[in-house]
Amino acid sequence: MKLLRTKEILDVDDTDLSASTFNDSNLSGTTFNQINFSGASFNDSNMSGWSVNDVNLSGLVMNAVNMSGAVIKNANLTGAQINGSRLTGATIDGIEISELLAVYKANRPGKNEV
Repeated sequence: MKLLRTKEILDVDDTDLSASTFNDSNLSGTTFNQINFSGASFNDSNMSGWSVNDVNLSGLVMNAVNMSGAVIKNANLTGAQINGSRLTGATIDGIEISELLAVYKANRPGKNEV
């Protein structure tokens, strides 16, 4: 299936979208339930207000996406990569990602190395 330059309301449940590619997509406000996104990639996409529940995101790659206000529940994120993305207000188990990253950066081995 290919959706090119279209505005569609998506209602996606119990679907295999593994290894799919989403480029410059507006998925804001979209809800996905019981989806296999393993190995999928999202690039330069708007996923603000995105809601995913009971999903496989293993091996997922996200580059330059907007995930402000996104909600991910009951997900497998094994090996997932999120790079250069806006995560304003994003939390993991109720802790803001920005706080988690600050603690990590302050305590990681080799933190004084450039």
